[in-house]
Amino acid sequence: MALALILGACASDDDRYSEGAVEKLYNAALNLLHEEDFEEAALAFDEVERQHPYSVWATKAQLMAAYSHYQNNDYDDAIIAIDRFIQLHPSNRDVPYAYYMKALSYYEQISDVGRDQRMTELALKSLQDLVSRFPDSKFARDGELKIDLTRDHLAGKEMEIGRYYENQGRYLAAINRFKAVLENYQTTTHVPEALHRLTESYQALGLLVEARKTAAILGHNFPGSRWYNDSFEIVESEKQDGAPEKKSPWYWPFQ
Repeated sequence: MALALILGACASDDDRYSEGAVEKLYNAALNLLHEEDFEEAALAFDEVERQHPYSVWATKAQLMAAYSHYQNNDYDDAIIAIDRFIQLHPSNRDVPYAYYMKALSYYEQISDVGRDQRMTELALKSLQDLVSRFPDSKFARDGELKIDLTRDHLAGKEMEIGRYYENQGRYLAAINRFKAVLENYQTTTHVPEALHRLTESYQALGLLVEARKTAAILGHNFPGSRWYNDSFEIVESEKQDGAPEKKSPWYWPFQ
């Protein structure tokens, strides 16, 4: 009787852990994904790989598990799964999509400019990896657009810090931040304001020649900008106060 019970228990365990057909397991995971039960779908795709580690289905399941984590906003788990997929299958045809999904996992965690921008920096690096490695992929175009948006966001962070320093009267620190925008983020929307804030900071320090030069650069490159009108008023007010006038060259120094 004891032997029969042991054998019965073993049979029960065998039934519980017996391998299902790989297609059945994979389709069950897909059904969970379509039902938007993303957490269970990720576990089900992991089960496909666990039971059939050397099958073609296991490779597909690895990427689909990462996608399930991504859809569930479990970005850390998604990135770990994606990195593993790329490491194990560097020549797989879906690797460009894996790089794209990794970049999105960082990109969707970008916070407002008032907070730490570590995720923004990681998003930029991942997007640049995607575009440089797979420039002809269907994901590269969206990657390029998101690179522009990410760089604009980083420039916005520099501007926020620069404005804070300027409001505190720490003009040299502010000038360094505004110059960083001009040197590192030339194509962003923040450049006109950065030039205006530089004009303000130079004027506050009594560096009138530098203020006029910066205002001239702003007027030459962004003549219709409201920031130029503000800078022009600053320069003109200095002239009216009797400050010596000096002609400034019209050029763009940050090429």
